[in-house]
Amino acid sequence: MGLLNKLGIGVGGQAPRAGVRSLPETRTRHNGNGTAVAPAVGSHREPELQTTTRISNGLKDFLWHLDGLGRGNLLDLGPAWQTTLNFFIERGFRVTSEDILRGWVDFQAQHALVKKESLTADDYAERTPEALATKFLQENLQYAPSSFDALLLWDILDYTEPTLGKLMINHVTEMLRPGGVVLGLFHSKKPQGFQRYRVMDTNTLQVLNAKTIVPAQKVFQNREIQELFGRFRSMKSYIGRDQLRETLFLK
Repeated sequence: MGLLNKLGIGVGGQAPRAGVRSLPETRTRHNGNGTAVAPAVGSHREPELQTTTRISNGLKDFLWHLDGLGRGNLLDLGPAWQTTLNFFIERGFRVTSEDILRGWVDFQAQHALVKKESLTADDYAERTPEALATKFLQENLQYAPSSFDALLLWDILDYTEPTLGKLMINHVTEMLRPGGVVLGLFHSKKPQGFQRYRVMDTNTLQVLNAKTIVPAQKVFQNREIQELFGRFRSMKSYIGRDQLRETLFLK
């Protein structure tokens, strides 16, 4: 029958109703009535700048895997764009948005405020890349195993530190149910700017050139991507002329 055009059931307290154009949450859950959990303290939304559109075969196949699911749960690891929310909510999905890059930048800023002269040897041990990444994930992305049917990863792995990226993929893999699907984007060379994405229709993404909140960290090779997603049973890539690879992972 395809995706059912039903409304999702939100989780959490009340917030602005549908029709509000700006949702400045770092972590938000949404349903068909437009309700959302209150935004995290200090969260932001970048002002929109120049936009372009791109045909997305990865998105088309992502939706094909979700076809017929009915009331599903989707996790979007980017800002809570109203167009993306409406697209999936109208198709029966409960959508959770968690702007993980913004959360990581804020997390690092909080730890940078601590004066070095006040740190003990134990404090330094807790500030290694692995310790900070572990602590960050203990405070974010806290969902039960098999909570989600789908994940919009976007290109966040290109911008996260490798230690955090590896731990985060292990973390979200547990959050996906068997058969769950992930749509990720990877730059084939270090990007010159910073981009955000939102879903326009079944095979079109809008690309927004936004203010950089964190510089690109790494350009992934295919072998490295395969190792990161080694627990997934299949991987399919789509190469674009804009030096952006769309990759679909099936758990």
